[in-house]
Amino acid sequence: MTFAALAASIPPSSDKTAGFIGSGTVINVVAVLIGTAVGVTIANKINDEVRSVVTDGLGLITGLVAALSLASITSPSLDQHLSAGAPVLIVLASVVGGGIIGTLLHIEDRLETFGDSLRARFDKSSNSTFTEGFVAASLLFCIGPLAILGSINDGLGLGNQQLVLKSTLDFFASIAFAASLGWGVAASAISIAVVQGAFTLLGVFLGNFMSETQIDILTVTGGILLVGISLRLLKIRMVPVGNMLPSLLIAPILAAILSH
Repeated sequence: MTFAALAASIPPSSDKTAGFIGSGTVINVVAVLIGTAVGVTIANKINDEVRSVVTDGLGLITGLVAALSLASITSPSLDQHLSAGAPVLIVLASVVGGGIIGTLLHIEDRLETFGDSLRARFDKSSNSTFTEGFVAASLLFCIGPLAILGSINDGLGLGNQQLVLKSTLDFFASIAFAASLGWGVAASAISIAVVQGAFTLLGVFLGNFMSETQIDILTVTGGILLVGISLRLLKIRMVPVGNMLPSLLIAPILAAILSH
C-alpha cells in the first residue's frame, strides 16, 4: 500500500461533533509545541554525539517516508487517467519548474530570513540552530498527504482523524528534532497553521477539489522533496527544498490538464 493510499484509507468521521472545522490543525500545532518542549528538556541531558545520532536517525526515517510517498507512482489511478510515462514527466516538470520559480522568488532565503528574525527575538545565542530547526521542521511537517488530505477533509466537515494521526507522528518527530535542533522546531507551528489552515479553507469554500490522480501526483512530488530533506538532515547535500515548494502547486495542475 502506498503512503497516499494509507492516508486516504483513514476514514473520515461521520460524527460531526468529532471536532470543529480547523480543530485538526489546532491539535497539530499544540502537539508540535509540546513535543518541542519535551525534546529541548531531553537535549539538556544528552551530549553532541547523541544529538548527531538523533539527527541521522531523523534523516533515515525521512528517507523511508519519502520512499513510501514515491511508491504512489505505481498507483492504478495514474495508469488509468494518464498516458504511459506521463506521471514521471509531470513530476520532473513540476520539480524543475517549481525549483526555478522558487529560486527566482528566493523562497528558501525568505524562510531562513524569517527564521533568523524569530531567532533574533527568541534565541540570541551565537551558535544557535534555531533557524535550521525552523526550516527543516517546517518543510517536513507541511509536505505530505496527511497534511493535505487531512486539512481538506477537516474543511469539508468530515472530521479531524487524519490530522490527529499526523499530530501524533509530528509529536514524536518534534521531540527528536528539538533534541537536536532546539526551539526553532516550535516555530514550525506557524508554518503548520498557515499551510494546513489554507488547505482547510480551500476545503470549506471549494469542496473536494482534487481528484485521486492529482493527489497521487502530489504525493510523489512531495516524496521527491522529502528526499531532499533527508539529504539535508544527513548532511550529504543542502538541497534547497524551500525553493522547490512551488512544485506542489504545479504538479496537481499538470495532472488535471493531462488527465483523460
